[in-house]
Amino acid sequence: CSCVRTGLSLPESWLTVPWARGADGREREGCREAFYKHVMNPNESWFCVGPGEHLRLCPQDYTCCSSQMEETLALQSERDYLKAVEDNSQFLLTTFTQRHRRFDEFFRELIDLSEKSMNQMFTKTYGRLFTQNAHVFQELFVELRRYYSGGSVSLAEVLSDFWSRLVERVFSLVNPQYQFSEDYLECVSKHAEQLQPFGDVPRKLRVQVSRAFIAARALSQALATGRDIVNKATKVSCVRGLMRQWYCPLCRGVPFLRPCHSLCLNVMKGCLANQADLGTEWNNFIDALYQVSEKLEGPFNMELATDSISVKVSEAIMHMQENSVSISTKVFQGCGNPRPAPGRSKRSPKESGSNRRPFRTYSPEEKPTTAAGTNLDRLVTELKERLRPMQGFWVSLPHTICNDEKMAADVTNEDRCWNGQTRGRYLPDVTGDGLVSQINNPEVEVDIARPDVRTRQLIMELRVATNKLRHAQTGQDMDFMDSESQFYAHHPDFLMGFTEFTKLITFFRTFNITCIYM
Repeated sequence: CSCVRTGLSLPESWLTVPWARGADGREREGCREAFYKHVMNPNESWFCVGPGEHLRLCPQDYTCCSSQMEETLALQSERDYLKAVEDNSQFLLTTFTQRHRRFDEFFRELIDLSEKSMNQMFTKTYGRLFTQNAHVFQELFVELRRYYSGGSVSLAEVLSDFWSRLVERVFSLVNPQYQFSEDYLECVSKHAEQLQPFGDVPRKLRVQVSRAFIAARALSQALATGRDIVNKATKVSCVRGLMRQWYCPLCRGVPFLRPCHSLCLNVMKGCLANQADLGTEWNNFIDALYQVSEKLEGPFNMELATDSISVKVSEAIMHMQENSVSISTKVFQGCGNPRPAPGRSKRSPKESGSNRRPFRTYSPEEKPTTAAGTNLDRLVTELKERLRPMQGFWVSLPHTICNDEKMAADVTNEDRCWNGQTRGRYLPDVTGDGLVSQINNPEVEVDIARPDVRTRQLIMELRVATNKLRHAQTGQDMDFMDSESQFYAHHPDFLMGFTEFTKLITFFRTFNITCIYM
């Protein structure tokens, strides 16, 4: 290979190379332009005119690329690939990032508005009775925020603790003529489940709040997971194929010859083989996201749930006040007669209630407003519109990239494209999708016996997120499904297996057969 050091123009010896000349010198000028475009410092580059035995990636025929140039173009092919993947996945990344931010801000604002509304309305209604016991309600919202933010908090326990503390406070308020010790109030709490001083309100609120908060948290976490998956899912492991299809034509003196469409597909399917293996779990994840979104529009509506907290708590207090006589009588029977309060004469609960400021629920116009400037229905509708096009994204990505006229020749132009060696039709078949299908890929060497660790991790992350979303659709929090009934309800195969095992042991014992456990 005879090489010459060049300045700002290509060497005259180029003109003696047959493939460096074209009609009106277009190919030669194309090489000149392409070199200046892709070489960092053309003044210091070596351009070889002659056999290409020194090339590692491109065909070793006559070439205008030095080893340095080939290496530089190989790095450029990586950058082009990453940019193509990034450009085509930008819709996903933008959607997950922006939707996560908007839903997260919206849900947090709903919780803030719910607490603010309760403080305003209860202060107006109950005055000092509320302000003196405000910490009970503050703790409720602290725990609700902690749960939504991903804390290890059981909503059932949070609400149960809230009602236990509230019944102690309200019981003291409806019986001001008595003095109650901590032990006595603890006894009141223990009787609350049997007496149901708040009626059926705690159960209704638990169902509504739990379903909404579980779905909201699962959706918010899943959107963040989707964002992270897209960020992690690009990886270059096929430099040879990328270089051969995009820049080897330049080294052969035909820089404007685009790779054949089928060649591009084989290269991209090899490069994106691991990403294609995300396909099934990715589609399940998108489906689960869509279904939880629909639940938030209907029975698991977060707006209605946060809006109802103050209303239902007020209804519960009203119920206990209206039934304070019978409730107090039953408590006294179970916990004993309390001591009269100092300076007070002993009066019946009915008499003491006549002088108290009455409790009330507030009118519809006083209920909390939605988060400023938006509403849940619109957010969900916008999200659903963006989720559907995400189905099959990773499997279709090679086709999306190769359908770009800047990346490959049109499928109808198979005779006038770069086939990896020269101008002409690309003959090998297009491989299938995924890692295993690349065993016969002629363009990219893929070790199908060694699955990519990062891809396995991403698949596991998708499965975990999908399971959380599917449980959220039924109002179940996967992080707190620790009771036997919940476990067996969601793992019937385990229960069936255990039942059969028990029958087998019974059979052995019946016939005095000794079991040896291995």
